[in-house]
Amino acid sequence: MAMLEIKDVEVYYGVIQALKGISFEVNQGEVIALIGANGAGKTTTLHTITGLMQAKSGSITFEGKDITKTPAHSIVKLGIAHVPEGRRVFSNLTVYQNLRMGAYTRADKKEIEDSLKMVYERFPRLQERKNQPAGTLSGGEQQMLAMGRALMSKPKLIVMDEPSMGLSPIFVNEIFDIIQKVSAGGTTVLLVEQNAKKALSIADRAYVLETGKIVLSGRAEELLNDDSVKKAYLGE
Repeated sequence: MAMLEIKDVEVYYGVIQALKGISFEVNQGEVIALIGANGAGKTTTLHTITGLMQAKSGSITFEGKDITKTPAHSIVKLGIAHVPEGRRVFSNLTVYQNLRMGAYTRADKKEIEDSLKMVYERFPRLQERKNQPAGTLSGGEQQMLAMGRALMSKPKLIVMDEPSMGLSPIFVNEIFDIIQKVSAGGTTVLLVEQNAKKALSIADRAYVLETGKIVLSGRAEELLNDDSVKKAYLGE
């Protein structure tokens, strides 16, 4: 059984249909990439999985439980964390306070401290800047903070929306290294990413979205070498 299963999901913005019956699955331990042009429905897909939008039809199942109509805060408790597009850090709060916000669904103080230690080990820069307001961090550091905050909820599955957007090449490489470490640490990853080449280079499998439909899927290395994918998304 897949960890996450999306089946025939349709989503509308008013009268405009954003997702047209998409189906895909994510298995435990995988890194799955969702690629596609702007407006293809990638962010909508993540928002629907994490309860920020409601599907008009179809179903979403996580670890065998139907979460199609489950509210967002309950989905976090089930073990799905969302790193949103644009980072969305609390700019007036310190780095430390932002990280603690990520653990709001958890009660065990020792476990929260252990998670904080793990996040600081993975992101030493966050420990250096723990007392700074998050709004004073660079874009790359804010992305690290958004990822660290998501990890504070101790997720089984982390969904990331455009983590490399607007970052310098050095930070892009750093962020992708961290995603691989998160995966190696046992967290399943669903990744939406405009940098298709980079996403496919670290993913196990991938799905290509076009205007609300999945038009292609397969092993990531196969899609990296697919002529239509190269032409449309890899600039080759």
